[in-house]
Amino acid sequence: MVLDMTQSAVSHQLRYLRNVRIVKRRKAGKTVYYSIDDHHIEQLFEQTLAHMTHD
Repeated sequence: MVLDMTQSAVSHQLRYLRNVRIVKRRKAGKTVYYSIDDHHIEQLFEQTLAHMTHD
């Protein structure tokens, strides 16, 4: 388990993030792919990761 959350809890969180337009989803058969739908949020993640890996 990657996240210490139930499948139901993850689904609820993803639904909320879709409703506030932070993530979007794409279906391919039975598989659903989620990706960031807000360029500002994407930049924030990139800056956070860069800061965390900076020595």
